[in-house]
Amino acid sequence: MLRFVYVLIRNLHRAWMIPQAGYYAARDRKYSEEFRYQYDLKMIRQMMKTARISTSVYGRENLPSQGGYVMFPNHQGKYDALGIMYGHPLPCSVVMDDARSHMPLVSQFIDLVKGKRIKLHDIRQAAKIIQEVSAETAQGRKFIIFPAGGYKHRNGNQVDPFKPGTFKSAMKSKVPIVPVALVDSWKVYDLNSLRHVHTQVYFLKPLYYEDYKGMKSVEVCDHVYRRVCKAVRLGERNMPEQAVRC
Repeated sequence: MLRFVYVLIRNLHRAWMIPQAGYYAARDRKYSEEFRYQYDLKMIRQMMKTARISTSVYGRENLPSQGGYVMFPNHQGKYDALGIMYGHPLPCSVVMDDARSHMPLVSQFIDLVKGKRIKLHDIRQAAKIIQEVSAETAQGRKFIIFPAGGYKHRNGNQVDPFKPGTFKSAMKSKVPIVPVALVDSWKVYDLNSLRHVHTQVYFLKPLYYEDYKGMKSVEVCDHVYRRVCKAVRLGERNMPEQAVRC
């Protein structure tokens, strides 16, 4: 929390970027997806510089070269989606807990990339969001979905269990499933310190439709979970080459 407050204070003179982001988000026909994504990245890089955050990204070569796909990372905190987008070369979006998505700056950040707000305790609305993601990935969009749902504040890289239902968004549209491992992302806002923080993002080899077409969502979930857990352990041991091959 200390770092979050520090970033806000240090960037008060850039507060104009918030209504600017809202302006771009509301005019998606005028401003392209690439333009809006780059504006998001501009804000992310500025935040990282102010907050003394660095992120190493591994496995970009594993990302599918064409079409839509869904990335499924472990969830550690508020920085997770920002770290993934920082390392992702093409425009992508995110599915976020509705309750956490309406704060100033967070709201504009989500709107710029046409993110989805999901109500975790509203089964009907959640199913509708999954259908929307499925339809849009079939048309070439790329999404981040946190299969653990929420996250718990803790000191460590423990990977919370994944929910099988979240994988149906990709399975219905038969698009690639990209496991993503985050290491030390929790340190950004959970450490009560302003010292430099280094995080890691690993894009693992994707599961294509041919790989999972005979599997149930529970089986896909278990498979991705085990690979992410292994990659996190290897990342903690500074073994990136092995981690991206998980």
